[in-house]
Amino acid sequence: MDETTVSSGARAATTHSGPLQGVVLMAPQWKYVRVHPLIVRITHWINALAILLMVASGWRIYNADPFLGFRFPDAWTLGGWLAGALQWHFAAMWLLALNGFVYVAYGIVSGHLWRKLTPLNPLAVVRDIGHAVRGRLAHDDLTMYNAAQRAAYFGVIVLLVLLILSGLVLWKPVQFHAIGMLMGDYEGARYVHFFSMAAVVLFVIVHVLMVALVPRTFPSMFTGRIRTRAS
Repeated sequence: MDETTVSSGARAATTHSGPLQGVVLMAPQWKYVRVHPLIVRITHWINALAILLMVASGWRIYNADPFLGFRFPDAWTLGGWLAGALQWHFAAMWLLALNGFVYVAYGIVSGHLWRKLTPLNPLAVVRDIGHAVRGRLAHDDLTMYNAAQRAAYFGVIVLLVLLILSGLVLWKPVQFHAIGMLMGDYEGARYVHFFSMAAVVLFVIVHVLMVALVPRTFPSMFTGRIRTRAS
């Protein structure tokens, strides 16, 4: 379960002379709130690695048959050639699937997902996205996700599930024929896989930009804690 351990800094008293003589100002008191359990931090970074490997090797696989009419620069790809890219892709697929299972299982059993991703109000999501576009999204309480973040994290979980399912269809089209039929057979699964990947890449780009805009959130994915003002 998420902890809310608090470590407060000492208050420093300062007495001013002159016009403010006798006025004592207290330095702000800080507390450290634990927001990311260890298992969440570990699975986060493993997911980041697995997604990077899958995307880079997937682009090399796509280049072998560019069905959308363009190619990715070879420098952006992984594997060297089709067979090598497939080996990287399958290895990363199992890493992503197993790590994702651990994260989701922990999130459900511990209640972490429920606490972080709910409530999910569509009107609040639209409002927060509008604030974010205009640069007015508040970041006062970093211990809680805003509605836009909840929608984004929920959406990326759905996208990763689609990536895994469509990837299984592309890997074993006969064995996973029933799933493939829901996606428009093998060719449909290719489009589902590609555009799910594109959406995940977009999520990662936005995620990194948001971290750059609010850099004090970055250390928490290593330490698990965020410093906030004590009430």
